[in-house]
Amino acid sequence: MSITDLRKDYTLHGLSEADVAGDPFTQFERWLTEALEAGLPEPNAMTLATADVVGRPAARVVLLRGIDAGGFVWYTNYESRKGRELSANPHAALVFYWPQLERQVRVEGPVEVLDQAQSDAYFNSRPRGSRLGAWASPQSQVIAERAVLDAQLAEVEARFPGDELPRPPFWGGFRLAPEVVEFWQGRPSRLHDRLRYRRPGEAWLVERLAP
Repeated sequence: MSITDLRKDYTLHGLSEADVAGDPFTQFERWLTEALEAGLPEPNAMTLATADVVGRPAARVVLLRGIDAGGFVWYTNYESRKGRELSANPHAALVFYWPQLERQVRVEGPVEVLDQAQSDAYFNSRPRGSRLGAWASPQSQVIAERAVLDAQLAEVEARFPGDELPRPPFWGGFRLAPEVVEFWQGRPSRLHDRLRYRRPGEAWLVERLAP
């Protein structure tokens, strides 16, 4: 089959202005809960798009690790490509895609580094293997072979033999404060529903976009 012949008609749901919450956080949590209840694999997976100082974009899938009053939270190595780009250009976009529910959510806004206490708390909640891995991996750097990682992991395990591992100074959290959040619901004939939240003042405004 040719890739141009791949077709899917979206028929599960509609999305009207009367359906959605008054703010995007509540609406997102509703949809995330429905994705969890539907048993979707890793419904907190999101594409994170960043750009360097001259605007060259990069995207990768990371995991959402929290939503609070300030925005959407994830954790990574500050010295990774995404960490360096966010330091130089602290704006990003997120995309959540739940194909089984024919839904997508897009989020855009400025990004800030989480405070150390919040990053410490999350790091300490991770399994020991994940904490060791954060120390061992020089994320996004070129390495000669897999054995380099194995050697660095062995060195970290020897350095921290107990369960008490401090958070690496080069690892922690980021938070995107949404300026725009769009909820997309697939509909027949490609006439999808798109409702966008933006906040020109104190209150959120919901607007319908043409598909």
